[in-house]
Amino acid sequence: MPVRFSGTDTTWTCRNKRKTQQWLLHVIEAHGKQLGELEVVFCSDNYLLELNRSSLNHNYFTDIITFDYCAGDLVSGDLFVSVDRVRENAKAERVSIQNELKRVLVHGVLHLCGWHDASPEEKAAMRHQEDRWITVFPL
Repeated sequence: MPVRFSGTDTTWTCRNKRKTQQWLLHVIEAHGKQLGELEVVFCSDNYLLELNRSSLNHNYFTDIITFDYCAGDLVSGDLFVSVDRVRENAKAERVSIQNELKRVLVHGVLHLCGWHDASPEEKAAMRHQEDRWITVFPL
């Protein structure tokens, strides 16, 4: 499968890697696209903050940064996920860490499929898509 999981400065591992890979592939194919190569990199807040500063000139914590390498209908990219933010967001939203991880992962993939979240309307549409895809995750 061309979805790979790795880590930088964390020992975090993805549960149900195979099901997660299949789910992300399903999201991509439902958008009329094909999966190229997708790397999910788990990291700490500090690692992602430095990446956010150096790559995007943003000086704030975030849960995910998506690097888009798509070409036409071929979806490829790197998803850098802060496991610290996933934990904090899960606690704040009163959801499981696994549920929040699914939200963050599908958020990154939706960006690669052409969804945006710059405006309030786009953010609402993105959240709707996240909720929709979380419900179809194979348990």
